[in-house]
Amino acid sequence: MDRAPGLSVRLKLTLSYAGFLMLAGALLLGAVGVYYLRGLPDQAMYATGDFLVNRSVILRSFAPVAALVLAFLLVFGLVGGWLLAGRMLAPLTRITDAARKATGGSLSHRIRLPGRGDEFRELADAFDTMLVRLETHVAEQRRFAANASHELRTPLTIARTLLDVARTDPTRDPAELVNRLHLVNTRAIDLTEALLLLSRADQRSFPRERVDLSLIAEEAVETLLPLAEKRGLTVETAGDLTPATGSPALLLQMTTNLVHNAIVHNLAGQGTVWVTTAVRPGAVTLTVENTGDELSPDLVRTLVEPFRRGTDRVRGDHAGVGLGLAIVGSIARAHDGTLVLAPRPSGGLRVTVRLPAEVTGGAPGRRPPAA
Repeated sequence: MDRAPGLSVRLKLTLSYAGFLMLAGALLLGAVGVYYLRGLPDQAMYATGDFLVNRSVILRSFAPVAALVLAFLLVFGLVGGWLLAGRMLAPLTRITDAARKATGGSLSHRIRLPGRGDEFRELADAFDTMLVRLETHVAEQRRFAANASHELRTPLTIARTLLDVARTDPTRDPAELVNRLHLVNTRAIDLTEALLLLSRADQRSFPRERVDLSLIAEEAVETLLPLAEKRGLTVETAGDLTPATGSPALLLQMTTNLVHNAIVHNLAGQGTVWVTTAVRPGAVTLTVENTGDELSPDLVRTLVEPFRRGTDRVRGDHAGVGLGLAIVGSIARAHDGTLVLAPRPSGGLRVTVRLPAEVTGGAPGRRPPAA
């Protein structure tokens, strides 16, 4: 924002130092003068041939000296205050330069202020931490935008190709063309809705209310049970009543994404999915595990990135758009929670969502295991 020009902080500190030094000097000279003048007579006196100096004579000789001392203190205060203020504000200058570079788009610059800890160094360290997070966030956003553009362009390109073929080949079966366009359009809609959901979760623009995460897990399992049965999988649920606070719609989407991933990326005909809720001190957890191929820790760490898929995650009739775990992570963060992924020793994946628990007066109940 535009501001009217004013005095610099260095000049203000310099004037403050000089003014304080002048005030201290004037008080000191005044105290000295009062101390020495209080016992002197007002008139000159003679005693046994000696001349006793009176108060007016002392004042006439003391006043020029006091003026010179105050003038010296003024010059000394201005020069010394300017140098001291510059030295004290040097870290602030480095912080300001870093802020200007960050404003210009350079987020790789770091202050790295040396020396022992003080207020300026705490501010510099906090600013460096903010720059690290901003640089990481901007890089993620750029990568996400590039991936989203690519993913959105793919169905549009396919649709244009199909339409071009239909226009140049009038003998082609229109029913086949309509079916393929329907699949392509459905994928584009699913991707767009996933992007909107991800944006909504990141902005935290949703009302919060009391929810039971175990009921949400049961609803997600019931919705996806036909898909699991079609693939010959077993889904087991168990756990506690898990009171929390948040958006039922977003938490249901989060749980549905986790269960869907566990079903789709599993061992066809012989796999199992475990969905468990639990209460921990100050938190509730939702854990979804599935059998499957062995996954390396390096691969697991990348699965939460948008549009990232494992080596065996091919697109099929129920394949997602590559935003499932990214949406889960955003929803968990929007609810002040955490998302932890870990490979299972025997193969497959374990995903744990930890959310703050709602404070209630009663003890949590138990839900019997269900298959």
